[in-house]
Amino acid sequence: MNTQLHKEIHDQPATLRHFSEVERERVAAVARRIRESGVRYVVLAARGTSDNAALYARYLLESFCDLPVSLAAPSIYTLYHSPPSLKDALVVGISQSGEGEDVTEVVAEGRRQGALTLALTNFPDSPLAEAAEEVILLRAGEEKSVAATKTYTGQLYALAWLAAYLRGMDEPTAAALQAVPEQVARVLALEEVIAGRAERYRYANHFVVVGRGYNYATAFEIALKLKELTYIVAEPYSSADFRHGPIAMVDPGFPTLVVAPAGATRADLHDLIVDLAERQAELLVISDEQALLRHARLPLPLEVEVPEWLSPLLCVLPGQLLAYYLALAKDLDPDNPRTLQKVTITR
Repeated sequence: MNTQLHKEIHDQPATLRHFSEVERERVAAVARRIRESGVRYVVLAARGTSDNAALYARYLLESFCDLPVSLAAPSIYTLYHSPPSLKDALVVGISQSGEGEDVTEVVAEGRRQGALTLALTNFPDSPLAEAAEEVILLRAGEEKSVAATKTYTGQLYALAWLAAYLRGMDEPTAAALQAVPEQVARVLALEEVIAGRAERYRYANHFVVVGRGYNYATAFEIALKLKELTYIVAEPYSSADFRHGPIAMVDPGFPTLVVAPAGATRADLHDLIVDLAERQAELLVISDEQALLRHARLPLPLEVEVPEWLSPLLCVLPGQLLAYYLALAKDLDPDNPRTLQKVTITR
């Protein structure tokens, strides 16, 4: 497949491995400073794909590190000029390009107020990196395709290392993190299955993507990729929110992708999948559990064992591949989605 996006999807094992080799000590140093600073809560600022990484960070930092997390509303800083007090906060800007003025302004305001600030970006000379006291680099190399893939999983991986160091790194945790690049490579082997089945959804004009817990962010990211690359109206939900009304729109043949790896959310997602199967929804299921996969029209098995907190790094991959091959099935150019640019400047 001679497209940039295809290449970058398959770059992911190598880019994650490179991050763990090159940036791990830097992440450990940043974590030490955060612990020593006595921060009491975290404020995250991001847009687009990076906003989905921030959603993952919220679950991770709250469950792993006992730190309350708030997702900043950047317009409060740039349009209303009414920033809140950031006393005792860690203010984190997440952006692959580091170019967004509104995300940078949140970090700059945190620094003006004396808060500890951190940039998570792919570019050391970006405005975001210059605004923050501390910087963690994704080390993903240039990402040329408009749709972010390797920088998204790079953000998740960096956040996972940071949370592990903040909680206190141990050998099992380090081993689990170091296993991720190889596990990513194994999950990408689903490509053949997805390539052969994507044509089925060529004329779909709507999708629902459902996840919960750590994979709430995965639902948002897969839905975004479907929107960007295929122009389908794809709506993300947590399984809990989906039951509070939106499930009413599901009728026979309604395409519904459920992200359901093993973990604390399994029982809830099992019940939802059974319900959707009874409604004759067109089920696509990403899971490592056969009991869930057997309900799917398109089962997407994760044939690796991974702790639930790391599963978003794997669960997003079938979604990336589905969006890619569905774009090809619809005769669209996955490298150049209409009206989109690689860097979007928001103020």
